[in-house]
Amino acid sequence: MDTEERREATPVAGDGAYVPQQLWVEEPAARPRMADPVRTAAVRAVIIISLTVIQAMAALLFTLSGAWLAFPVTMCCVASTVVATWAVLDVWVTRQVWNQRNGVVSVPSSTARRLRRERRRARRAARAAARGTSRIRRRGSGRLSQA
Repeated sequence: MDTEERREATPVAGDGAYVPQQLWVEEPAARPRMADPVRTAAVRAVIIISLTVIQAMAALLFTLSGAWLAFPVTMCCVASTVVATWAVLDVWVTRQVWNQRNGVVSVPSSTARRLRRERRRARRAARAAARGTSRIRRRGSGRLSQA
């Protein structure tokens, strides 16, 4: 909803008095909300990555200034990079586990859909053929018993 649309939609009471507009307008989200464990892992990963970037900047500045802390901070930065990579993988794995446990509806590809349709048609044709032959047998057996 644009600002102009909200202004035009301003409610007016029956006697012409101005009615104040709502402060909060609920609009539907474009994407569904992330699951709680996934969101927790993502927040943790963002915090770890931001600390790693800060450490990398400190290591760069210490190296440029020739300070004795350059080497220890660089080693910590390397370790933090490994931890940050692990945190990002944790987000990915947590998301996959959540989707697997809570049954996300997957849409089959067009190839799988086409193969399923072909199998279904073949089964229907086989059933119809079996029905047709069983009817012929019943009719034939009925004629023999009448004679």
